[in-house]
Amino acid sequence: MYRFLLTPRWWGINVFVALSIPVCLFMGSWQLSRFEDRVQDHEDAKRQATTSTDRARPLTSLLPVDKKTSGEKATATGSWGKQLLVPDRELDEKSGYYVLTMLDTADGKALPVVRGWLPGSADKNKAPAPPKGEVTVTGTLQASESLSSQGVTKAGGLPSGQVGMISAASLVNLVPDDVYDAWVTLDRGGKSAAGLKPVPASAPEDSGLDMKAFQNLGYTGEWFVFAGFVLFMWFRLFRREREFARDAELGLVPEAAPEAAPEPVPNAVPDTN
Repeated sequence: MYRFLLTPRWWGINVFVALSIPVCLFMGSWQLSRFEDRVQDHEDAKRQATTSTDRARPLTSLLPVDKKTSGEKATATGSWGKQLLVPDRELDEKSGYYVLTMLDTADGKALPVVRGWLPGSADKNKAPAPPKGEVTVTGTLQASESLSSQGVTKAGGLPSGQVGMISAASLVNLVPDDVYDAWVTLDRGGKSAAGLKPVPASAPEDSGLDMKAFQNLGYTGEWFVFAGFVLFMWFRLFRREREFARDAELGLVPEAAPEAAPEPVPNAVPDTN
């Protein structure tokens, strides 16, 4: 009854099923692991962004910024330089702007420092001026922003003295010195100017439960469903073939009806006219 499994047709079907199901299970497991990694990165980044450490390290020892160093406490020494405003930034569900001041360090590079946040429209007259002289700042290290960063709504076309994105690429033409490819936000323990509200650190990019994470979860389901579909179709074909073979052994397969003989074509009568 099962001799049909040895036919070349079924050899091909069995080889396809034997190869496709492990591949589907492997790909589904891999996509699931990618989703779990993104969830773990999200939890780690959230914990790192909200957990303060007592010990701050020199800025240069934390560069370049990556997922591990983003959110760490950094310290740098220099003097305050040019001050810019970053408009359209929300804090506690209120619209306002960041006060961004460049810290000119001894190595000739400028460090962008968000000294705090003010409500309302960006107004340089309301932003307090930084103190004179050498200062040492301590804050949370952040990676340069991009167009996909949370809160970034404008990259250009802003009035003089404003910048839409905190990054070395957007600041290089606005300040005379080279700019670090990173920035620092002063936390509640920092020496922010009176009236400025500290800006909390944000999680690094590509570490949250974004669309990519849920795409991984969707792909996981698709691969597992496809593995189940392959197995279901194999079982359906096997059952149909087995029933056909059983009916053939019992003589229940109807014989093919003989083809009907074609009807004779009447002889044509020649036209004698």
